[in-house]
Amino acid sequence: MSDLKTTFAGLKLKNPVIISSSGLTNSAQKNKRLEESGAGAIVLKSLFEEQITLEANQMHDSIYYPEGGDYLMAALRQHKLSDYLYLIKESKAICKIPIIASINCYTDSEWIKFAKEIEQAGADALEINILSLQTEVQYEWGAFEMKHIQILSHLKKQINIPIIMKLGNNLTNPIALINQLYANGAAAVVLFNRLYQPDIDIDKVAQTAGPVFSHNSDLGNSLRWIGIASAQIPQIDYAASGGVHTPKDVVKALLAGASAVEICTSIYQNGAESIKPMLTFMSTWMNDKGYERISQFKGKLNVKDVKGTNTFERTQFLKYYGTKE
Repeated sequence: MSDLKTTFAGLKLKNPVIISSSGLTNSAQKNKRLEESGAGAIVLKSLFEEQITLEANQMHDSIYYPEGGDYLMAALRQHKLSDYLYLIKESKAICKIPIIASINCYTDSEWIKFAKEIEQAGADALEINILSLQTEVQYEWGAFEMKHIQILSHLKKQINIPIIMKLGNNLTNPIALINQLYANGAAAVVLFNRLYQPDIDIDKVAQTAGPVFSHNSDLGNSLRWIGIASAQIPQIDYAASGGVHTPKDVVKALLAGASAVEICTSIYQNGAESIKPMLTFMSTWMNDKGYERISQFKGKLNVKDVKGTNTFERTQFLKYYGTKE
């Protein structure tokens, strides 16, 4: 009988399927239903730094007296944080699987000290999303990567629960950053967070939003970098995010070196009932291959010859397009 248990960021999961941060996880009742459907862990809907800052600034601008504005800003911030703490406590009260809090930020702000209250509320871990485009003309090389390390270092002084870093796919060298994140105490990394997809409406001649949901083709990028990173820095755990839509995708991510996957789009499109077929497929596949535990095949297909990675990728690219006319 195959055992689907896995360990991610020091957390013991009954299976590797994690529900990623989204509107799917913004209430304790939803989280309980996801648990009952088979989820191994849940990442709560993110608390966005921009949302707190924007609403606080709007309130501040409407107040003539600076002292009054500052008071209302602090009150608004505390209100939003209190709501989030309640979501953690309520979810932990009715769910037995790990509950992971989530903060989406882009600066090393003072409000990140709130992480201590997240820990006290009972969150099993904290996932940090640092997602922004670097567009400054006078950009200092490496500043974006250093921001990740600074925020992580700040948080490590506040909390003892595991910190998971969810990275964007707009990094020149994720391997170097992951190595530094591991050195500074990160328990796991998730590859990758998905940037907002812009589009243009040519009839209205206006900017608009592109597809919200991920596509199965997005998985390839995560497989590539998890395959490389898990070979180079095996001491840290990895999760694949983006493009994990089918039961086969879960197995692919584990073979590449992931300990878990984060899914979202497949739940929106197919419902929470799509989790159990993933688990059934994994179990059947493991039995057919003679695997009793995930550890027996995790990373089996990661990139063993790291030095030859570029040569391999370029050669395969040449072969692929060399056959197309």
